[in-house]
Amino acid sequence: MGLFRSRVVRVALTVILVSGGLTFEVGPGAAAAARPASAIVPGAVDRTSLDLTASYDVQLKLSYGRGTISAASTMTVTNASGGPIDRLELNTVAARLGRLRIRSLTVDGSPVTPSVKDQTIRVPLGGILPDGATTTVRMAFTATTRRTLTGSNWLFTRTNGVIQLYRWLPWISRATPFDRPNHGDPFVTVSSPSVRVRITTDRTIRLATSGRRIATNGLTSTWVASKVRDFNVAASPAWTARTRRVGSTLVRVYAFPAGNGAALMTLAVRALRRYQTLMGAYPYPTFVVAESAGGSGLESPGLIWIPRGLAYNRLPWLVSHEVAHQWFYSLVGNDQARQPFADEAMADFLARYITGTGRASRCATATLDRTIYGYSAGCYFEVVYVQGGRVLDHLRRRMGGTAFWAGIRDYLATNRFGLGGTKLLLETLDAHTPLDLIGPLRPRFPRIL
Repeated sequence: MGLFRSRVVRVALTVILVSGGLTFEVGPGAAAAARPASAIVPGAVDRTSLDLTASYDVQLKLSYGRGTISAASTMTVTNASGGPIDRLELNTVAARLGRLRIRSLTVDGSPVTPSVKDQTIRVPLGGILPDGATTTVRMAFTATTRRTLTGSNWLFTRTNGVIQLYRWLPWISRATPFDRPNHGDPFVTVSSPSVRVRITTDRTIRLATSGRRIATNGLTSTWVASKVRDFNVAASPAWTARTRRVGSTLVRVYAFPAGNGAALMTLAVRALRRYQTLMGAYPYPTFVVAESAGGSGLESPGLIWIPRGLAYNRLPWLVSHEVAHQWFYSLVGNDQARQPFADEAMADFLARYITGTGRASRCATATLDRTIYGYSAGCYFEVVYVQGGRVLDHLRRRMGGTAFWAGIRDYLATNRFGLGGTKLLLETLDAHTPLDLIGPLRPRFPRIL
């Protein structure tokens, strides 16, 4: 993963246990505190679910100088799965990239001991949470950013004048391997109805987040978001800002003084307008484009990262691709690790459709329903993105534009802020035409069709 210097991030939590190089501390003070009434009942079911409704209230201390974070997160979790659960599985890249240190963890005021495997924190509830019941989970933790862009380090780094925190906040998910042979997204997350993050920084700095700022007090600012499936942060003291309105949406671009700020604004506005015409309204009140330290382009709800220093001819497709993810992944999510076609093929198709940059794949024809772990580094993009996008464009031509875009809007409306998937997307399109779409597609999707 590359060398990095020690950086500490503090988040509220307490335990003492060492697992896989991670340290957990749970302090005695939590046990002594008054405990609220709990809906958790004795027993075990060895079950969790993605069908949970969780709100997040977080205090984040961000040290740009040291490259560290310290956070205290309160999760209010309601079990909407239709059955009992006895644990939560939370995802954070800090467990793999940030030397995560959990300092305290309580469930309804009672200390519990987490376990961490790969990028997943397993939180035992200390009993069973019945369907429809609610629990409160409080976690304090620290983490340290990397100092390079190598490998996956760019997801959680402080370099080139930017600190980047992707998937830093432990979030309802399910166990998913972080290591993969390509640049695929090893994540699956569900939408939260409410996220509030108070960020305190060690200096005056511009913040690009998945939320909108509602208050500022010195070096502390408060950000809120709703219906988002993660809350990512990037920050730089060197950025300048541009703003423009697209209908009711405030578009903000953060870029370096000699960077691509003007081009990023033009391209982002163009893509937003075009996609809204094709697929319906953009789902958030703000849209932020941040010129990142480097790595790859990356999507978040209400926020995208575009690497600094790119030549202009690389920007139209990349910006359009990341903006497309506001519909395919943000508005309607999917298991990005296990069904990458549902968001990456759609985003590639949409970007090439509005920029007129369609091209043939440079890899041999392959199936499109594998997980990210089943494609080589050399052909993942060429198969899932390029070949997948061409399959979707072929469907558009077969169905005709009116039926195709009606099917896309139906998929988005029916699964709004929920989880869709490859099979559901293709079956929705098939339902909007008298043609048989599924039969000819089976050789490309043999595992799901």
